[in-house]
Amino acid sequence: MIAWLQRWSVWLALPSGAALALAFAPFNLWPLAVLCPAVLFLLWEGASPRRAAQLGFWFTAGLFLAGTYWIYHSVHVIGNAPIWVAVFLMVAMISILAGYSALFGYLQARWLPQSGLMRWVVALPAGWVIVEWFRGWFLSGFPWLALGYTQLDTPLAGIAPVLGVYGISLFVVVSAGALAASVMAQGRLRLVALFVALLPWLAGAALQGREWTQESGGPVSVAIVQGAVRQEMKWSLDQRDQTLALYRRLTEPHFGAQIILWPEAALPDLAHVLVDYLQTLWRDSRSAGSDVVMGLLHQEPETAKVYNGVLALGQEAQWYDKRRLVPFGEYFPVPAFVRQWLKVMNLPYSDISAGGDGQPALRVAGQLLGVTICYEDAYGSKQLDVLREATLLVNVTNDAWFGDSTAPHQHLEISRMRALEAGRPLMRGANDGITALIAHDGSVTSTLPQFEPGVLTGSVQPRTGLTPYAQVGNWPVLLTCFVLVVAVAGIPRLRRHRRV
Repeated sequence: MIAWLQRWSVWLALPSGAALALAFAPFNLWPLAVLCPAVLFLLWEGASPRRAAQLGFWFTAGLFLAGTYWIYHSVHVIGNAPIWVAVFLMVAMISILAGYSALFGYLQARWLPQSGLMRWVVALPAGWVIVEWFRGWFLSGFPWLALGYTQLDTPLAGIAPVLGVYGISLFVVVSAGALAASVMAQGRLRLVALFVALLPWLAGAALQGREWTQESGGPVSVAIVQGAVRQEMKWSLDQRDQTLALYRRLTEPHFGAQIILWPEAALPDLAHVLVDYLQTLWRDSRSAGSDVVMGLLHQEPETAKVYNGVLALGQEAQWYDKRRLVPFGEYFPVPAFVRQWLKVMNLPYSDISAGGDGQPALRVAGQLLGVTICYEDAYGSKQLDVLREATLLVNVTNDAWFGDSTAPHQHLEISRMRALEAGRPLMRGANDGITALIAHDGSVTSTLPQFEPGVLTGSVQPRTGLTPYAQVGNWPVLLTCFVLVVAVAGIPRLRRHRRV
């Protein structure tokens, strides 16, 4: 079997990576998160550094081609870019992400032991997690499709409040490495490998259901408004007044809910242009006992910089500004002559300024809200500081860019992980879905149908206290992985030195 795998390794790497995408939402075939990396490890067995780099590249290219195909939809269908530009941007991004795995493949073949449990269940899993983390921040980063997200509905979810999503990834790949070892090993070593494959699941089951945070006060009533305005129409001048009226009409019957939440950039104009509309809304909502929290663009008068923000209309007006911006969506890191060409070609052009770090939680309805906008919530460590005061989490997004694809489901998966890591309920407002209420254990308590205007009502239970992950972040897992890789890589050299 191993000889057959290695003979066809180049042809198996791409489909094996593509199959891994099925482990994520909405398919949720989570066993593939163990099986597919195990296949890659077997393909790497005995491969030269050059061949291992090729296999790592094609495996990860398959994962992101199948898992993020929706980039084409957002750039071409919604953004009106020419097909060749959409294909070029998608291929370029996938190639960069796959390049990290190619480098990992080369290095593991060059420096790690060629066989043994230390290779399969220690060094390869630790290296995998380092790559996941690295691609999540380098050059702005794209922290999508980390393996840990596939395990929200398995016993491994119990690890999230302790070690975060990368901790779960590590445990998943340990199982994958042990599975590969059970195929390669014989006799007693095979039994040891199978036992090691089970250990992560036993640890997760032991931690599952543990309460790391505490309830604080009574439940808070919530109404989340989903306008379902098509992205193609969102910024049309002809649609502007209809959108303003739509959100007002959907909201009025729910005045009295303690928190009313609108999605990212809900209103199609800058805040200073909508002052009269906002003041009327603020007055009416406050008189009914409601605080309104909405996604809204606003401009700083002194600098003319535009921010993608969240405005909270409570006892006072407060702003949170998005810190992690989307390249080629909210800003364009290209020279001036390319910017002009983008305008001529009618690409989605706008430069948003990034908000500063250290922004405080928003005080709303007697609670403190930890806010993220759009794919900011994929950067779990960026919200750790605000967790020391936040009692509830909020994510507002506009996933209308991705149509009826897997992207909104994957994004909901990410939001669930943030709630679980923090031990806080999360209110999620999306323009056309998936609008949801998420409990502190990461479970989804209610949602709205996609692509339909509506209001999701319910309640959330504020919580205080810090999970172990909220106190220390990703560093324990990352440092452990670095140490393990270096230690195992040094074993062959140490043996050679002893022979000398």
